[in-house]
Amino acid sequence: MKILGTAAGVAALLASVAVAEIIEPTNVSFEDGAIATSLTGTPGDPAEGRDIVGNKKKGNCVACHQVSDLAEIPFHGEIGPMLDGAGDRWSEAELRGIVANAKVMFEDSMMPSFYKTEGFIRPGNAYTGEAADDTFGPILTAQQIEDVVAYLATLKD
Repeated sequence: MKILGTAAGVAALLASVAVAEIIEPTNVSFEDGAIATSLTGTPGDPAEGRDIVGNKKKGNCVACHQVSDLAEIPFHGEIGPMLDGAGDRWSEAELRGIVANAKVMFEDSMMPSFYKTEGFIRPGNAYTGEAADDTFGPILTAQQIEDVVAYLATLKD
């Protein structure tokens, strides 16, 4: 009976833990280009972030950036800064802001806004080459942003 009561208590505790709500792209709060608060309340997964950074159908960061840790992926770009040492150059909040919308911190940046849904002149549907439809959303989800931030934070000099 004691085990059953303990199990019920654990279940009640888990059920009472507040599930953090996802901050929608239109509600993101920037301070000097940084986003201090997690977009999901869930820690990012560096392994997932690594996949997103290197995957040409997801984040496609390697189209513009070089990353030594992703040497197995061909054709890194040279438009953006090298991402080696990103975890030393910027805080987690700054990395989150840069990935979500680099133009807030770096006004003249050519980097796409990965977590934005408004204010575009001619939005496209992610990397499909087609025009946006009524399901238009950000390029990356809030959790994908957190995953990329977690990965970039591991890139130390």
